Amino acid sequence: MKESSEQPLRSGTVAFVGRPNAGKSTLMNRFLPEKLAIVSAKPQTTRNRLVGILSEDRGQMVFYDTPGVHKPQHRMNRAMIKAAQEALNEADVICLLVDAGQPFGGGDEFMLSWIGDSETPKILLLNKIDRVEKAKLLPRIARYADTGLFEEIIPISALKADGTDIVLDTLWRYLPEGPGAYDPELLTVHPERFLVSERIREKVLAQTGDELPFATAVVIEGWEEKGDLVVIHASILAERDGQKKILVGTGGQRIKAIGAAARSDLEAYLSCRVYLDLKVRVERNWRENRRILTELERDVYSAGLT
Repeated sequence: MKESSEQPLRSGTVAFVGRPNAGKSTLMNRFLPEKLAIVSAKPQTTRNRLVGILSEDRGQMVFYDTPGVHKPQHRMNRAMIKAAQEALNEADVICLLVDAGQPFGGGDEFMLSWIGDSETPKILLLNKIDRVEKAKLLPRIARYADTGLFEEIIPISALKADGTDIVLDTLWRYLPEGPGAYDPELLTVHPERFLVSERIREKVLAQTGDELPFATAVVIEGWEEKGDLVVIHASILAERDGQKKILVGTGGQRIKAIGAAARSDLEAYLSCRVYLDLKVRVERNWRENRRILTELERDVYSAGLT
């Protein structure tokens, strides 16, 4: 990153916040040179604050992709909301993402009150406009403009890349001047073990449909490198025996399909051959189990955040 004689370097953090399925992960992936966050149609797919780092000639922008804000019913969900709150408190710019295709309701009112006390610059992104008639957007924009909370309101489609260049240019204007905090070669602070577990979980979500949207997690239990081969032992957590049956499938077909899809993805991601030993482990009520949650958290960050 070389400082231009005309424009000083800008560097800082941007928090993407919003309700579940607002498109936060899709937008962060859009801005990065390669996919970082897993994406699913299931709510609460993002469970941690994910950190993505964009370094370019203008400076360094660090994105916080946060869990969707929802009413927490388990210890795990309370930790998710805490992660979103911490990102909100620490960011230089707050981006509230809203699904423009969904009617305004109590959850949207809560989000406005949740971010309302912060003095950090706020930008509203009305996402998924590819699903909405343009005439219906104008009243929605006016409603948010009347709050007086937002420096900018930008209609976008993160999936279609409609308006996302405008968003990025806008974000650079609101970042403070100064050098970046991270090596410009870094994409993230998360270690491979965590990112691998997330990619496996993405395949679990894709294969199980609406049967197990919240009740599963993935733990990496072993990792061994043998030349150009990586041997990974992983367990999918389930809360009940019945959920294990769903994950395994008739004759083991579903767990085989999950494993095959995950192995193909991981070989492309790690650029090597992968042997994936995938099992299902029943951990009753694991979303309330401090030991299990600690096990899941141990590899989330390798630097910069705790």
